[in-house]
Amino acid sequence: MGEAPAFFADSLLGDFPNGVDLKSKGHKTAICIGSKIYVIGGADHESTAVIGVQIFEKSSGEWINPTVLGTKPKVSNGHSAVLLNGDRILVIKGNSKSDGCFWFLEVGTPFIREQEKTHGNEVVAWSKGVLGNVEKPIVISGPSGVGKGTLISELMKEFPSMFGFSVSHTTRAPREKEQNGFHYHFSDRSVMEREIKDGKFLEFASVHGNLYGTSVKAVEVVADAGKRCILDIDVQGARSVRASSLDAIFIFISPPSFEELEKRLRARATETEEQIQKRLRNARAELEQGKSSGLFDHILVNDDLESCYENLKNILGLTEGVKTAHKTYPELVDLPVEHLVSKIDQKILINCGAGEYQKASDNMYVLDLSLLKGGAPGRTRGLNLFVTNPSTDRVNGDNQLS
Repeated sequence: MGEAPAFFADSLLGDFPNGVDLKSKGHKTAICIGSKIYVIGGADHESTAVIGVQIFEKSSGEWINPTVLGTKPKVSNGHSAVLLNGDRILVIKGNSKSDGCFWFLEVGTPFIREQEKTHGNEVVAWSKGVLGNVEKPIVISGPSGVGKGTLISELMKEFPSMFGFSVSHTTRAPREKEQNGFHYHFSDRSVMEREIKDGKFLEFASVHGNLYGTSVKAVEVVADAGKRCILDIDVQGARSVRASSLDAIFIFISPPSFEELEKRLRARATETEEQIQKRLRNARAELEQGKSSGLFDHILVNDDLESCYENLKNILGLTEGVKTAHKTYPELVDLPVEHLVSKIDQKILINCGAGEYQKASDNMYVLDLSLLKGGAPGRTRGLNLFVTNPSTDRVNGDNQLS
């Protein structure tokens, strides 16, 4: 809780219209959702370098400093804000390039509701908007000895520039020759537990007293590099990823029979009988969950390695001769501090012909949000930005331009 800013409290108590909720004062905006008014702008109460968020509860007349998750956008000279679907707010930073000006403040998404149960208080989360899209990450699961590693190695060998691994986190100490950030991100237990609580991990597990997990950031780093991320995780981890905001393809690799799996495990001759029995018990459980839960989009039976690999490539849309990723990067544009926004269906109209910029350009940017994917605690991808001249072009709800 906190005291209402004296210069802003009175203006917040009035009624707000439905639709594009926007009131501005200085470098702050106020968005009304039900009984709550979200005040965005100024400095964060923990850092003067990032944009702050406060909530005014109209029914009680109290101010709330919520728990703010995600990477927070830096303070700018001005911004605009638009309510989307009642559960997230689009914030457009002025005086910024298009690769860093679009941010989403999630206030009622499934991720937020889950985090509020964990934290026991009001929670909001920032997600950076990214122009364009990336190929869906690939989650590959299956019991030990089924051949996952071999299939993934073949993919990496044939398509070296298309795929990348997310580097997992662990609280165990590094072994000889292991490099931090390459083999694992080695972390203090207290740090990793806090980040797990803050929703920064897609999945995690405790193994022999140490934590292991896949962070959202580790997957985003691969995507930002223009590669398709591969996650080699167990069934329980896949279930956690499925429940997250990550839009992925889930593939389960199955042996032709349980007897064949046991034969392969024993043929490796690298483990004791006790270790083999433990892996077999885990494998039986994973096979049952993998085939019956409806968790996976595809189930591949690894009876013949070459045939299974070809089926895997077909699922991923890979054809002979495609060896490199073809990723296009949107052209960057500069958005001025002074701009006006309006909303038509899933399109945001950004008019930059205001104030001192009126003579410089009559163009208007249109931000298409119809293909959004992802969200907090990771990136929100799929934004499409294009330019239209309001005197010659018309934007409607069905087509980009008409």
